[in-house]
Amino acid sequence: MLQLDLTGKTALVCGSTQGIGKAAAELLASMGATVVLLARNPDKLIQVAGSLPRPAKQEHSWIAADFSDLRMLELVLQSWVDVGNVAHILVNNTGGPPAGPINSAKTQEFTAAFNSHLLANHILVQKLLPGMRKAGYGRIINVISTSVKQPLKGLGVSNTIRAAVANWAKTLSLEVAADGITVNNVLPGATRTVRLESIIENKAAKTGHEVSDVAAEMLAEIPAGRFGEAHEIGSAIAFLASPAAAYINGINLPVDGGRTGNL
Repeated sequence: MLQLDLTGKTALVCGSTQGIGKAAAELLASMGATVVLLARNPDKLIQVAGSLPRPAKQEHSWIAADFSDLRMLELVLQSWVDVGNVAHILVNNTGGPPAGPINSAKTQEFTAAFNSHLLANHILVQKLLPGMRKAGYGRIINVISTSVKQPLKGLGVSNTIRAAVANWAKTLSLEVAADGITVNNVLPGATRTVRLESIIENKAAKTGHEVSDVAAEMLAEIPAGRFGEAHEIGSAIAFLASPAAAYINGINLPVDGGRTGNL
């Protein structure tokens, strides 16, 4: 039997006030999970928390934190755990580094991306892992990029840091599997989000081409012939968070309309 019910489970979803993170939060809530949103804007957090589905009469909540301030992130999470909170599901998701060729990237761009992606993920796992172990149920899902399988042109810093996160996740998956915890990476392709719009607009400005022409060039690389939707990425996240995915561990799952040129 396909077990997709998440009633009684709590999911902490990062970057959840828009785009893929918000879509994942909505789907997890619709499956019965109690959702804890984590992002930096309290006003948006309040708005999204109030709009989430409540089929099991869940009491959704939120945590305000900025991934650029790791010390504050650690303190906020510790306070949340100290009062007895447990997250059975963790969705690591944050906005990608600025676009640009790797040869002109400044060293501080790598440092900033490493902190807000890998180190923030690591802090979250360290704070939440004891609760998952005690519960005998854990799902850690990292939203990364198809660049871990095939580097993307013009995203030098992102390509580098995403690969580091993928290998961190694979290593972690080997260490926690025996505790009933899985660690998997979802790799979105070109998805209709604010980040995609920004990438297209920036490329158009740098090349002098029309935005529509840049978008058409990107679409030509996607066998499905269209951009992905946030809820399609969210669906992959939601499945990996479910009991049905208990034997899927340590994988990179592209959700990209077939664009990635390798298996």
